[in-house]
Amino acid sequence: MLTAPPRGFTHTEFEQRTAQAQRLMREQRIDALLLTTEPNVRYFSGFFSQFWESPTRPWFVIVPLEGRPIAIIPEIGLSGMVSTWLEDIRTWPAPRPEDDGISLLSAVIKEKTTRFGRLGVTLGHESLLRMPAGDYQLLVQAIQPLEIVDSMPLIRHLRNIKSAEEIEKIRFVCDLTSAAFEALPCSLQIGETERQICQRFRIDLLQRGADNSPYLISGSGAGGYDSIIMGPNDRVLEEGDVLIIDTGTTFDGYFSDFDRNFAFGYADDQLQQAYRTVYQATDAGFTAARPGAKMSDLWQAMWTVLESGGALSNDVGRMGHGLGIQLTEGPSVTPADHTELKPGMIVTLEPGMTFAAGKQMVHEENLLITESGAEMLSRRASAEIPIIG
Repeated sequence: MLTAPPRGFTHTEFEQRTAQAQRLMREQRIDALLLTTEPNVRYFSGFFSQFWESPTRPWFVIVPLEGRPIAIIPEIGLSGMVSTWLEDIRTWPAPRPEDDGISLLSAVIKEKTTRFGRLGVTLGHESLLRMPAGDYQLLVQAIQPLEIVDSMPLIRHLRNIKSAEEIEKIRFVCDLTSAAFEALPCSLQIGETERQICQRFRIDLLQRGADNSPYLISGSGAGGYDSIIMGPNDRVLEEGDVLIIDTGTTFDGYFSDFDRNFAFGYADDQLQQAYRTVYQATDAGFTAARPGAKMSDLWQAMWTVLESGGALSNDVGRMGHGLGIQLTEGPSVTPADHTELKPGMIVTLEPGMTFAAGKQMVHEENLLITESGAEMLSRRASAEIPIIG
């Protein structure tokens, strides 16, 4: 297994991220970016805390057109934020529902938006504000007549391309997740429940060096499964069942995200053919994944194989996505997403198909787009479905 890379990032990393953002801001005539979510605040500041699990307090970071980002945060977070590369940190005694940082935040925004009169806020697809809607309305009123523009495309453009340090964290967590999946069949047996298997799998991931497995789901059924998002549950695995386990496991705040399938007792011809089909579809997607190709090209390459292999439909809605500081990031592998692949992007290939009434087969791998093509970060699954017992 790979050696764990250093935790955290150098100040140079954050300086480069901020400089790239400010270059785009000048091009788009945006004075400042308002960041309110954990991934975006962490991306620009390095502030990494489990305290985000509490919804009580809002947190804000402003990226100005020049200089370092500015933190406007609850007092409880001061000691953590001063350990980051940020220098200008302003606080208020949260929670204070009557004015939970809004007057302080609006003052900073007015101070930093005097050139173009435009504030970037993440308003687009796959974004959220993480502040009360009423507080956001108060903020908009307080900073009038500033123009608010959607900064989600700018943020996505930056985060799509991973740095060398980010890639090493994802490579490491993909490697340890692969090792745990490869070891899992030795401990599986008929008569266990999905929940028992997944609990043991999570423990193994942690023992191998993972920080967390916030996403660990399963599905099972006779000859196939009808859901890939609802388990684990207390269903007992029996002969003839198929089990899928999908995990988003983290190291230092960066995700792996892939699955593996297992047949218990035996796998009939229909099931084996479905498994081979999604496996071959993954190969087709990998071959198509190169700089200059589009996400829609990956979809087409995989769907062509799935359709010829007897797929009745694909009910998941997409067949892959971006990966990094979040379990799923844009862009998506769909026929309508024409985002161009570039070196440094990390994406998942996730072909899936309904191969019979109420029966699905899904397969997923993680890969890095390189200058010459793609590199598999997850260790490739078995070409034939593993049979347990």
